[in-house]
Amino acid sequence: MTAPDLSADSRAGDPASPTSQAPSNAPSSGPAPAPRLRRILAHARLEARTLLTNGEQLMVAIAVPAFVLIGLRLLPVGRLEGVAPIDTAVAATLATALVSTSFTSQAIQTGFDRRNGVLRWVATTPLGRDGYLAGKVLATLLVHVLQGAVLGLLALALGWRPELWGLLAALPVWLVGTVAFGALGLLLAGRLRTEGVLAASNLVFVLFVVGGISFPVAQYPRFLRGLVDLLPSGALGELLRACLAGSPFSVGSALVLVIWAVGASLAVIRLFRWTDA
Repeated sequence: MTAPDLSADSRAGDPASPTSQAPSNAPSSGPAPAPRLRRILAHARLEARTLLTNGEQLMVAIAVPAFVLIGLRLLPVGRLEGVAPIDTAVAATLATALVSTSFTSQAIQTGFDRRNGVLRWVATTPLGRDGYLAGKVLATLLVHVLQGAVLGLLALALGWRPELWGLLAALPVWLVGTVAFGALGLLLAGRLRTEGVLAASNLVFVLFVVGGISFPVAQYPRFLRGLVDLLPSGALGELLRACLAGSPFSVGSALVLVIWAVGASLAVIRLFRWTDA
């Protein structure tokens, strides 16, 4: 009787045979995370949807600025001599909308995320902390675009006739203002507990609207003008009035807004706390 043929084919079924061992470079089980940009965009869509489907946040983002627009259009306040009332009203309204979303809504939503442990959980996911913040920034910009469209249509119905150069000049002001007030909102949410964030963000929002947004700095009492000039709201209001209502452009206001944007961003990097502990 001849010996059995121990060829490669017959050895392949032997569990002890080296040829039956799984290769060392076999891929690990489980799906791979999506590309980084896709993760950030998905988070941005989620953040924007959260803002736009929450009744309280929607009121802050759309209803309050709309009331400001109608009020300033009809009431003889916050106007500039020789300038159409609708132009000053639109400048103040867009500044109000920017602050309401970038600062107030951002602070409240991030404060609740922090209390509920969302921020701690994000750090363990492929999105990561920087992806979380990037998604928030994109969501804020998207909401600003929707705000501008809605409020712009309302302003056109009230008689606003914008000039193209003014709209283009307002874009960099809008971007720097978004960074400044967004960073301030994150700083507030990262330092106070949720109840404090809710109270402080709404109180500071009112102070910002009164402090340089609804009224030109020149209309404040002399002893308050220096203080309002140094506020980010005062700088934002003056710059948007220069772009959209033809008031003189202030280099000082531009520097103040840039300083607030840079300073608040650095403060967030250094002082933001991702947990309540």
